[in-house]
Amino acid sequence: MAQSSMPKLTAPDSEPLVRAEVRVLRPRRAAPADAVRPTRAEVNLEALRHNLRVVQRHAAGAKVWAVLKADSYGHGAAAVARTLERAGADGFCVALLEEAIELREAGIRKSILVMGGYYADAHLEVVARGLVPVVFDTEQIDAFARLVRGGLVEAPIKVHLKIDTGMARLGVPMGGVAKLAAYLADTPEIEVAGLMTHLACADAPTNEETAEQMLRFDEATATLARHGIRAPLRHAANSAAIGRSQARLDAVRPGIAIFGTSPRSLPGSAPLIPDLRQVIRVRTEIIDVREVDAGAPVGYGALWRAPRRSRIATIPMGYADGLSRQLSNKGHVLVRGMRAPIVGAVSMDMSMVDVTDLPGVALRDEAVILGGQEGVLGKDAISADEVAGHMGTIPWEVLTQISRRVPRFYREP
Repeated sequence: MAQSSMPKLTAPDSEPLVRAEVRVLRPRRAAPADAVRPTRAEVNLEALRHNLRVVQRHAAGAKVWAVLKADSYGHGAAAVARTLERAGADGFCVALLEEAIELREAGIRKSILVMGGYYADAHLEVVARGLVPVVFDTEQIDAFARLVRGGLVEAPIKVHLKIDTGMARLGVPMGGVAKLAAYLADTPEIEVAGLMTHLACADAPTNEETAEQMLRFDEATATLARHGIRAPLRHAANSAAIGRSQARLDAVRPGIAIFGTSPRSLPGSAPLIPDLRQVIRVRTEIIDVREVDAGAPVGYGALWRAPRRSRIATIPMGYADGLSRQLSNKGHVLVRGMRAPIVGAVSMDMSMVDVTDLPGVALRDEAVILGGQEGVLGKDAISADEVAGHMGTIPWEVLTQISRRVPRFYREP
């Protein structure tokens, strides 16, 4: 994708418009300068750049458009985008218009693809911000074309057309490609600058589903070409497909790999993209240590009782921060370089860990929930994959559920 520039906007019988009115706001994240409690997420920017280089090698010459939806997978959209733009990412993908506007307001100049496909009545703002909308039905196409017909913007408006090749989520169904192609051929206000699809099973043990989807994508491409719609760019590959050297085409759309977690074809199998580095580290400090007798309950509902006389430490992080309640009596945190099991029910703002077997634990000792720690008792790391295994979910959820009330601190090694 080439760098985008603000399009010229005009209105009938009026002076040119510089930009559309800003209407979309975003919630405010906790700022590092305002932080009082020690709970924080540390984002390693060098690890982020390293992962981009790894993905670029696997992309084998295809453009790399980093997927930064969901606040850059919980890492903080603005700082991540600035770092990746300077490091050579070719463009960015987001799900929501709000996310795209946040990147533009952060000074991002590279192309931003808005993949969610819902624009309400904000089509003029999409164009005014120099964003690239994804479309897949006549209503969306018409809404953008009317901006040109009404004299509000200059033609053509560049879009990417999404094809549903087997995800059954968004995109024009295969049976509707020919009809939509004919419609686009009669809509000169719109230029299809890219064709895209989304792979449903790129991390499956076999590649049969992906191969079928790509055959359908080729079929849709040929159908569009017969109607004169020839997009210069095609893209399909997510992180898993990149790791398997599949569907790389003209561009790839890595998401979770950029943040240091590689998809796997089976739980416990080798990562599809080796050599990635986890970008985020979530840490806090112990705020209380107490002795409890054997048989004493800990936490809401007495879900854990001490099997012996125990030392219990309290940390100021709970499910409202992203430490899932599903980790109650599961998983660990790192204290002094060793694992301490989470015991009792994780509450909204606090959690308890058993530090009986960790000598010397004291108030204000660091506790690491996600990432690595080197301490006087050892060295260890907790990955998003590991946490997801305890929760019965996927690492995508682990990363994106770190809440906005946990301030992000950006670090260079």
